[in-house]
This record gives sequence, C-alpha cells and structure tokens, in this order.
Amino acid sequence: MSRLQVIIGSTRPTRAADRVSPWVLDRARSHGGFEVEVLDLRDWPLPFFAEHLGTVGDFNDPTYSDPLVRRWNRKIKEADAYLVITPEYNHSVPGVLKNAIDSVWVSFAFRNKPIMAVGYSGGIAGGVRAIEHLAQIAIEAEMVPLRTAVVIPQVTTAFDDNGQPTNPVTDISLRIALDDLAWWSSALKRARAGGELAPAVFRIQAAAAAADEIEDEAV
Repeated sequence: MSRLQVIIGSTRPTRAADRVSPWVLDRARSHGGFEVEVLDLRDWPLPFFAEHLGTVGDFNDPTYSDPLVRRWNRKIKEADAYLVITPEYNHSVPGVLKNAIDSVWVSFAFRNKPIMAVGYSGGIAGGVRAIEHLAQIAIEAEMVPLRTAVVIPQVTTAFDDNGQPTNPVTDISLRIALDDLAWWSSALKRARAGGELAPAVFRIQAAAAAADEIEDEAV
C-alpha cells in the first residue's frame, strides 16, 4: 500500500480548505490504496527559505538552518505520493505552499514520486491556474504531476450541510484522480526500488567536468 501525504496548502485563519479537506481525506482513506497522513502547513511553520550550501552540512544527512526544516525534509521523504489541497492566490499557489516545496532542498525527497492537486477558489476558475503553476513547480522538484486534478469553483457553495459536494462531477473527479494516483504511486515505487539515476544536474556537471579534462589533455 502506498503512503500518501495530503498537504493542506493554506494557513489563513478563515481558509476554505477546512471545508474541502474533510471530504478529500474521507475519500482518500476509503479508497483502499493508501495509508493517509495529513501534513497541515499550519502545523509546520517553516522559516522563509534561506538555505545555502553552508547550512546543508553533510549532503548525505543535511542539517539545514533550522531543525524544523530537517524534520520537514525527513517527513516528505517518507511518502510515496502527494495530494495537495490548494487555493488560488493571484493565479498561483499560496506563498506558504511554495516555501514548503522550496524547503525540500538537497534531500531530493520529492523526487520520482507522483503528485495530484485539489484546487479551489471563490470564483469560477476553481483553482485551475494554481494547479497549472503547481505542476510546473512539481516538475522542477522532479515530481510527476498528474494530468487528473479536481477543480472546485465557488467553494463557499460547493458543499452541502453534510460536507458533500453539491456537484456530483466533483466527487467523480476525485475518485478518478485517486485511482490514477494509486496507479502511478505503485508504478514509481517499483521503479525506485529497481534503482534510480542520480539527479540530472549532478550528471550534467560530472559530464561537463570530464569534457573539460579531455579538452585540457588535448591542448
């Protein structure tokens, strides 16, 4: 069974995530394909990203500038897949969510794992632009963002008094997205177990350095 971390990406006191997340968590836990853990960024008050090579220490066991950053990297490393619940702020994700992703640095804890998003907003866009931007961020962090996502427009009226979506397509979308996430999680877990390439940036640097040595020898 895959270990799924559900990351709640808003920390505002009046966040609509508190309407969305109970439904998401119920569906994820009842899906049957996951062990679900909630990572509420309210519980992870990470400092504003300011890491550099001097704060890392040992690359094999980074210390970072703050013990909380170290714990966050180790926690993220435990998962096989990620589900992010995010609002849309100015066509993007909240700063706290971007900071949380940026803080996973040097450990490559997100690498080669799938991520899907549940986006919401008070307007008609439903977090679409935040989801699209999150996919770009995820690719840079070497995650595998899924095409399938859940979009919740006009979130203040999107759930009934029992916490269920008023639009049946919303529930269907989450069910299908969880199926896809479980499939990708299982496939990538097997692939990681079979061996992983070193991060491309390291391989490029090594190849470039080797090419320079060859050129120097030829001179």
